[in-house]
Amino acid sequence: MSTPPQRSDVDALRFRDALRGLPARVWIISAGILVNRVGNFLPVFIVLYLTERGYSAGAAGLVLGVSGLGNVLGNTVGGFLADRIGRRWTIVLSAVPTAGLTALVPALGSYPGIVAVVGLIGVTSQIYRPAAAAVLLDSVTTHRQRLAAFGVFRFAMNLGAALGGVIGGVLASSSYVELFLSNAALCLLFGVVVAVLLRDAPRYPDAPASTTDVDAPSYRRAFADRTLMRFLLMTVVGEFVYIQSTVGLPLHVNDAGLSARDFGLLLGLNGLLVLLLELPITGAVARYRPEHVLAVGNLLIGAGLALTGFMAHMVPLAATVLLWTLGEMLSSSVAHAHLGSLTPPRMTGRYQGMYGAAYTIGTGAGPIIGGAAYALGPWVLWVLVGAAGLLAAWLSLPRLPRHVSR
Repeated sequence: MSTPPQRSDVDALRFRDALRGLPARVWIISAGILVNRVGNFLPVFIVLYLTERGYSAGAAGLVLGVSGLGNVLGNTVGGFLADRIGRRWTIVLSAVPTAGLTALVPALGSYPGIVAVVGLIGVTSQIYRPAAAAVLLDSVTTHRQRLAAFGVFRFAMNLGAALGGVIGGVLASSSYVELFLSNAALCLLFGVVVAVLLRDAPRYPDAPASTTDVDAPSYRRAFADRTLMRFLLMTVVGEFVYIQSTVGLPLHVNDAGLSARDFGLLLGLNGLLVLLLELPITGAVARYRPEHVLAVGNLLIGAGLALTGFMAHMVPLAATVLLWTLGEMLSSSVAHAHLGSLTPPRMTGRYQGMYGAAYTIGTGAGPIIGGAAYALGPWVLWVLVGAAGLLAAWLSLPRLPRHVSR
């Protein structure tokens, strides 16, 4: 008599079935994002490029700040365009100008010109993001399928980022002109792949035909969604916490007497774990309520990073990296998939655009607030990170219904 399969085995089989059943559009956009991320050199190396040209760290930081503001605008514009002109042409409209502007960077001689062009790149390079996410959501229907689609998409992004860091380092050591031209070429290739291979799904097949102001897609309607606002606030707070892995962690590593190589090893451990384990972990949590998974993920990220301040050697620091990386793997794909379930018809692009804007606000404010808190005292930052992790976990959970008094 055979033993019946365990529930966890059945869930794993269902998730693998969801992966195998993903439509071609998911694989096309994931392949395109892999190409794009491999060549995403400019945000990583622009500071080194500017300082090597003789600009101060403050001047380089201003360029990054302008680019960050452009990222917020790019996501909101991209969300509007994704709903208005379609996913495919929004991505092409993002990739082509970004390629041209990036190729122009090494030819710029004046600092104001660099600020203006890199700021524009900050806008155009983010326009594709809501449309790419919308392509995935257009292609699937169930929560498990959404998790599988975003799991594949994130795997492609992370693999591309890992390869891009290595390739970019080699190119930068040879020539920054080659670096930025390669960035431009791969960005253009991303646009070509999407233009040639991707076709938009039928637009809003399940949407009601109403044309009233209440039902019309708009950012005003999105801002009126309290559940969305809570989700976006969770995103801002959660990203503030997570970005301390590149702000508070290196500061602590330096104060603990460890080297830049040690910091690189810790980040390398994070990247390796994400590449190897995120997709299986996403499948394992597919049967749980996404709000609960997000809450646990935010708790682990906050706890893991808050504990950083108590660790002075590589082994315990590596343990904290394991903790916050587990939280990252639990929450990343689930957040995208859960937002898809919250999105009303004809609003996918706008909801994803607002999510991208919230993400960039959190990652942009994180270094400023984190650096200022660390300057007051390292313990201030780690207490703040722990409290923010708790807040993000609470915001992940659904609001309790209000009791009506009689």
